[in-house]
Amino acid sequence: MIDMNIKFFRKKAEITQEQLAEQLCVSRQTLAKWENGEAAPNIEDCIRLAGIFQISLDDLVRDMSEQELILTSPRGKHFFGVVTVGERGQIVIPKDARKLFDINAGDKLVVLGEDNQGIAIVKADNFESFAKTLLEALKNTEGI
Repeated sequence: MIDMNIKFFRKKAEITQEQLAEQLCVSRQTLAKWENGEAAPNIEDCIRLAGIFQISLDDLVRDMSEQELILTSPRGKHFFGVVTVGERGQIVIPKDARKLFDINAGDKLVVLGEDNQGIAIVKADNFESFAKTLLEALKNTEGI
Protein backbone atom coordinates (compact mmCIF):
# COMPACT_ATOMS: atom_id res chain seq x y z
CA MET A 1 0.00 0.00 0.00
CA ILE A 2 2.72 2.58 0.85
CA ASP A 3 4.52 1.62 -2.35
CA MET A 4 1.47 2.43 -4.49
CA ASN A 5 0.79 5.61 -2.52
CA ILE A 6 4.33 6.92 -3.02
CA LYS A 7 4.12 6.25 -6.74
CA PHE A 8 0.63 7.78 -7.00
CA PHE A 9 1.49 10.96 -5.10
CA ARG A 10 4.77 11.37 -6.99
CA LYS A 11 2.94 11.18 -10.31
CA LYS A 12 0.19 13.47 -9.00
CA ALA A 13 2.92 16.00 -8.08
CA GLU A 14 4.32 15.55 -11.62
CA ILE A 15 7.86 14.84 -10.47
CA THR A 16 10.26 12.13 -11.60
CA GLN A 17 11.84 9.49 -9.41
CA GLU A 18 15.14 11.33 -9.82
CA GLN A 19 13.66 14.64 -8.65
CA LEU A 20 11.94 13.09 -5.63
CA ALA A 21 15.00 11.05 -4.69
CA GLU A 22 17.09 14.21 -4.79
CA GLN A 23 14.65 16.04 -2.50
CA LEU A 24 14.79 13.11 -0.06
CA CYS A 25 18.58 12.72 -0.28
CA VAL A 26 18.26 9.07 -1.35
CA SER A 27 19.22 7.33 -4.57
CA ARG A 28 16.76 6.87 -7.42
CA GLN A 29 17.24 3.12 -6.97
CA THR A 30 16.14 3.36 -3.33
CA LEU A 31 13.01 5.25 -4.35
CA ALA A 32 12.32 2.70 -7.10
CA LYS A 33 12.53 -0.10 -4.50
CA TRP A 34 10.01 1.76 -2.31
CA GLU A 35 7.64 2.18 -5.25
CA ASN A 36 8.02 -1.49 -6.27
CA GLY A 37 7.42 -2.77 -2.74
CA GLU A 38 10.91 -4.27 -2.49
CA ALA A 39 11.76 -2.04 0.48
CA ALA A 40 10.00 0.50 2.69
CA PRO A 41 11.07 3.99 3.75
CA ASN A 42 11.96 4.60 7.40
CA ILE A 43 9.83 6.93 9.49
CA GLU A 44 12.02 9.98 8.81
CA ASP A 45 11.70 9.41 5.06
CA CYS A 46 7.94 8.96 5.45
CA ILE A 47 7.72 12.28 7.26
CA ARG A 48 9.69 13.95 4.47
CA LEU A 49 7.52 12.30 1.80
CA ALA A 50 4.35 13.49 3.52
CA GLY A 51 5.80 17.00 3.68
CA ILE A 52 6.78 17.02 0.02
CA PHE A 53 3.36 15.75 -1.05
CA GLN A 54 1.61 18.02 1.52
CA ILE A 55 -0.40 15.14 2.92
CA SER A 56 -0.68 13.52 6.32
CA LEU A 57 1.39 10.50 7.31
CA ASP A 58 -1.88 8.59 7.55
CA ASP A 59 -2.65 9.39 3.90
CA LEU A 60 0.81 8.20 2.91
CA VAL A 61 0.71 4.83 4.66
CA ARG A 62 -2.90 3.70 4.73
CA ASP A 63 -4.58 1.45 2.21
CA MET A 64 -6.84 3.61 0.04
CA SER A 65 -8.88 2.99 -3.06
CA GLU A 66 -7.91 4.81 -6.25
CA GLN A 67 -10.89 7.16 -5.75
CA GLU A 68 -9.74 8.00 -2.21
CA LEU A 69 -6.22 8.68 -3.47
CA ILE A 70 -7.54 11.02 -6.16
CA LEU A 71 -9.62 12.95 -3.64
CA THR A 72 -6.77 13.26 -1.11
CA SER A 73 -6.04 16.97 -0.77
CA PRO A 74 -2.96 18.76 0.52
CA ARG A 75 -2.92 19.46 4.28
CA GLY A 76 -5.34 22.23 5.20
CA LYS A 77 -7.20 21.99 1.90
CA HIS A 78 -10.43 20.07 1.57
CA PHE A 79 -12.68 18.71 -1.14
CA PHE A 80 -16.21 18.34 0.19
CA GLY A 81 -17.92 17.26 -3.00
CA VAL A 82 -20.06 18.96 -5.61
CA VAL A 83 -23.23 20.91 -4.84
CA THR A 84 -26.05 21.98 -7.15
CA VAL A 85 -27.31 25.54 -7.22
CA GLY A 86 -31.07 25.71 -6.77
CA GLU A 87 -33.48 27.81 -8.82
CA ARG A 88 -33.18 30.74 -6.41
CA GLY A 89 -29.39 30.48 -6.11
CA GLN A 90 -29.34 28.44 -2.90
CA ILE A 91 -26.70 25.81 -2.19
CA VAL A 92 -26.44 23.22 0.55
CA ILE A 93 -23.07 23.26 2.26
CA PRO A 94 -21.95 19.64 2.75
CA LYS A 95 -22.25 18.29 6.30
CA ASP A 96 -18.48 17.65 6.64
CA ALA A 97 -17.77 21.29 5.72
CA ARG A 98 -20.39 22.59 8.15
CA LYS A 99 -18.89 20.45 10.91
CA LEU A 100 -15.26 21.39 10.21
CA PHE A 101 -16.00 25.12 10.02
CA ASP A 102 -18.69 25.10 12.75
CA ILE A 103 -21.40 26.44 10.44
CA ASN A 104 -24.86 26.16 11.95
CA ALA A 105 -28.39 27.16 11.00
CA GLY A 106 -28.79 30.90 11.39
CA ASP A 107 -25.09 31.72 11.01
CA LYS A 108 -24.32 34.67 8.76
CA LEU A 109 -21.91 34.05 5.90
CA VAL A 110 -20.03 36.51 3.68
CA VAL A 111 -19.79 35.61 -0.01
CA LEU A 112 -16.71 37.01 -1.76
CA GLY A 113 -15.71 36.71 -5.38
CA GLU A 114 -13.17 37.66 -7.99
CA ASP A 115 -13.88 37.91 -11.72
CA ASN A 116 -13.22 34.62 -13.48
CA GLN A 117 -11.73 33.11 -10.30
CA GLY A 118 -14.74 31.92 -8.32
CA ILE A 119 -16.33 32.64 -4.98
CA ALA A 120 -15.46 32.08 -1.34
CA ILE A 121 -17.76 31.76 1.65
CA VAL A 122 -16.54 32.96 5.04
CA LYS A 123 -18.34 33.07 8.38
CA ALA A 124 -19.35 36.69 8.96
CA ASP A 125 -17.99 36.86 12.52
CA ASN A 126 -14.57 35.57 11.37
CA PHE A 127 -14.55 38.05 8.49
CA GLU A 128 -15.58 40.92 10.77
CA SER A 129 -12.76 40.11 13.19
CA PHE A 130 -10.27 39.97 10.31
CA ALA A 131 -11.54 43.27 8.87
CA LYS A 132 -11.19 45.00 12.27
CA THR A 133 -7.62 43.72 12.63
CA LEU A 134 -6.82 44.93 9.12
CA LEU A 135 -8.29 48.39 9.77
CA GLU A 136 -6.30 48.69 13.02
CA ALA A 137 -3.11 47.75 11.20
CA LEU A 138 -3.81 50.38 8.54
CA LYS A 139 -4.46 53.04 11.19
CA ASN A 140 -1.18 52.17 12.94
CA THR A 141 0.82 52.49 9.72
CA GLU A 142 -0.64 55.93 8.92
CA GLY A 143 1.21 57.40 11.90
CA ILE A 144 4.57 56.03 10.76
